[in-house]
Amino acid sequence: MISKLLARNKTNLLYGACLGALVFLLNWLELRFVIFEHSFEIYAGAIAIIFTSLGIWLAIKLTKPKVETVVVEKYLYTDPAIPFVLNEKALEDLGMSKRELEVLQLMAEGLSNQEIARQLFVSLNTIKTHSSKIFEKMDVQRRTQAVEKAKRIGLIP
Repeated sequence: MISKLLARNKTNLLYGACLGALVFLLNWLELRFVIFEHSFEIYAGAIAIIFTSLGIWLAIKLTKPKVETVVVEKYLYTDPAIPFVLNEKALEDLGMSKRELEVLQLMAEGLSNQEIARQLFVSLNTIKTHSSKIFEKMDVQRRTQAVEKAKRIGLIP
């Protein structure tokens, strides 16, 4: 049965084999032309693609922030029926003067150093000195931290 099929389609099979050999020869010639005639361009292009990919990957790794900042907002509830009482013990423990407490209260109101200086009738440098002493005594870095800590320990309402 297979022999009858081969005998009947002998011409078609021979023609198909010749076309297959011709396609193989043409592909081989094209490959030879591309690889051997343009080898420098191929290698240079491959190296360029590799280094471009490496540069993009490295840029993404270096510019990606390592620490993600999360903002947490705190709302403090104070009962208006309960009057504010200054925590004298905390004030003494910190060694804070009455003038520094005044400056801290004005900071809590959101006034700038210049505005605090105008209100207390002192120089800007005096307010800066008071601020740095407050930060040092309360062991904080910023005004917002000082105000938050002062509210927490009962120095300001």
